Amino acid sequence: MNERAALSLVGGLVDHAGDDAAVVDGTVVTTDMLHDRTDFPGGTTRYTAGWRAVGASLSDVAATGAEATAAVAVYAAPEFTEPALREFLQGATDVCEAVGAEYVGGDLDTHQEFTVATTALGRTDESVGRGGAEPGDRLCVTGTLGRSGAALRLFEAGETDRANELFRFEPRVAAGLALSEHATAMMDSSDGLARSCHQLAEASGCGLALDADAVPVADVVHEVAGGEAEVRELGWFFGEDFELVCTVPARRVEDARDDCPVPLSVVGEVTRGDDGEPVVTVDGEALPDRGFTHGE
Repeated sequence: MNERAALSLVGGLVDHAGDDAAVVDGTVVTTDMLHDRTDFPGGTTRYTAGWRAVGASLSDVAATGAEATAAVAVYAAPEFTEPALREFLQGATDVCEAVGAEYVGGDLDTHQEFTVATTALGRTDESVGRGGAEPGDRLCVTGTLGRSGAALRLFEAGETDRANELFRFEPRVAAGLALSEHATAMMDSSDGLARSCHQLAEASGCGLALDADAVPVADVVHEVAGGEAEVRELGWFFGEDFELVCTVPARRVEDARDDCPVPLSVVGEVTRGDDGEPVVTVDGEALPDRGFTHGE
């Protein structure tokens, strides 16, 4: 059973499962786990690991359109060293401060593989979920895509300073708050743009039609990729970019752009799908439902 199958099982048994984070009486809560083998390439500093691990959970808060308030983390490693632990805690603290939240501690444990489990909290009066997209809405994406995929190529090439910088993304909490006033559906792109589009379409019971030329791929992707096929692979399918993917009524797109503190690109349109089935296309061709998945 891979991650998607497991999530489907959980969603059928747990009422609050399904969106990026659970919202209970205005409190937003989400949790993530990252491992050395699957999430931190060789050359990843402990500072970057702390930033990225906590940032992943803060991104889930952002996707609900909530204010981020606090985060905690479990730090597990084969052994504890003061420099590594200090760096991790500084990264976790700094990413929280970047979005107006507070890092408030966590737990320590020994483990055969460096592993981090994080929980972030937020607050909202009215959250945005994945299920509200309507035909005619515009599909939008914040920032640029492919930074994490490009970072992996740089780690592989030994350019660890640049790679670590790319890995330290800023969770889109401010953008999520701004877009919550306009968006009908929203999620983050941690599994990649393509898979996020399929997840959003399925949750909303609609289709999505994307324009390939409108997708904002980061300049560094073109620098490290070995051709246009790899550009699309890193920008569309690799995932782990933690941008926001949302749908906005056509009449409100310009207002959403004005309010959003980072660039907001219109990359497609919500359609009725095929007899109610959530069909996702790019330039008229089916977009593969492929992206980052644990267990594959």
